[in-house]
Amino acid sequence: MSLELVEALKQLETEKNLEPGDVIDALEQALVSAFRKNYRIEDEEVEIRVNVSHDTGDIRVFKKEPGEDEEKDVTPDNFGRIAAQTAKQVILQRIREAERGQMFEEYRGREGDIVTGIVQQSDARYTLISLGKVEALLPPNEQVPTERYRHGTRLKAYITEVRKTTKDPQIVVSRSHPGLLRKLFELEVPEIVEGFCEIKAVAREPGSRSKIAVHSSDSNVDPVGSCVGPRGSRVRMVVGELWGEKIDVVHYDDEISVFVANALSPAKVTGVNIKDEELSAEVIVPDDQLSLAIGKEGQNARLAAKLTGWRIDIKSETQAKKEELGEGLDQAEEELAVEEDKAEAVEGEEKEQAKDEKEESAEVAPEPEEPAEEKEPDADEESSEKKAEEVKEPEEQAEKTDEAEKPEAEADEPKKAEEQSVEKEEDDDKQKADKSEVAKKESTPNKDSEEKEDKPEEEKK
Repeated sequence: MSLELVEALKQLETEKNLEPGDVIDALEQALVSAFRKNYRIEDEEVEIRVNVSHDTGDIRVFKKEPGEDEEKDVTPDNFGRIAAQTAKQVILQRIREAERGQMFEEYRGREGDIVTGIVQQSDARYTLISLGKVEALLPPNEQVPTERYRHGTRLKAYITEVRKTTKDPQIVVSRSHPGLLRKLFELEVPEIVEGFCEIKAVAREPGSRSKIAVHSSDSNVDPVGSCVGPRGSRVRMVVGELWGEKIDVVHYDDEISVFVANALSPAKVTGVNIKDEELSAEVIVPDDQLSLAIGKEGQNARLAAKLTGWRIDIKSETQAKKEELGEGLDQAEEELAVEEDKAEAVEGEEKEQAKDEKEESAEVAPEPEEPAEEKEPDADEESSEKKAEEVKEPEEQAEKTDEAEKPEAEADEPKKAEEQSVEKEEDDDKQKADKSEVAKKESTPNKDSEEKEDKPEEEKK
């Protein structure tokens, strides 16, 4: 190998930002492999070493057998031709590796930046975008559904990942990432780069609509006006880069209720109720602004929720009044139920107290006396009861016969009337006779009483 080739290799190392001697070291390793292959040295225990002089370019081959202490110079006479072919391959390989390394270093750490490229190939699996020396990959999940990527189309993309591979570095880009919108505004709005304006939050539904919240620490700078630009020139540039995607620029505020109201722009908000525990906000809007606040298929409300990070519940003024009235009735019912429960509890306590007092009084009261034994009826009482039953039986039979004869009596009413009159006369006569007999009995002393009075006198005697 000539000295001129060595100088060329050193020049190549300088141009490709390679380490000094890197190409020559790679050439020596390649020559070892070529020597083993050409001379069929398959035994790994046999040591082969190739030395390329950095000063003269001379190539020498050394061999060391197992068990030997010193190396032997075994440089072939025709090894120059083999070295030339190997050197060519090594140089080309090193050049490619150097370029890959340079490209990787160029894009490494650029995640979050935007790049401009031209569509080279697009199909259902992926889209390749040429960035000059390297190609970027736009996978389907990072594409916008409404966009069609045709060959030769120029576009901007957001770098999400840079991977180092055995070949060229793989750069993954996105057209749907919210960071693309942020970076496009940074390119178009100088106030953001200078620090007068700050993008606080971005919410995006790629290809349809986006919202961006901006804030300025300088009271003399209008952040929304700065992003929109004179007659909307700046925001139109961003919309053009996103192929017609609509963009709402709103004011950011540290007060969450104000921020939520701003996020629902262009709808007007009359009130916001914040629930810190649930991270939710109840927004009240005029009746004619309800559909505008919700948006088409709920898009405006969804974007506002993404932008603020809070769950948003939108209600009209009429609906809010109805719910407030219903809540008042519910509260009144709850209070009434509580009062009833209290009254029942007090009543139960009173009953228990009365029961306890009753039990205590029962324990103090004397034991009841045993009932007196029933006396056996006398013989006279039994005889009188039998006589009463004998008298009662003919009376019951008479009543039954009277009931049986009622239909006949009703059929012969005139006769019955005559008989009744006759019987009445007889009864009157009978009563008169009875009265006279009673009078006679009263006038005569009662023999039985006299006998009863005489008996005790005889017993005394």
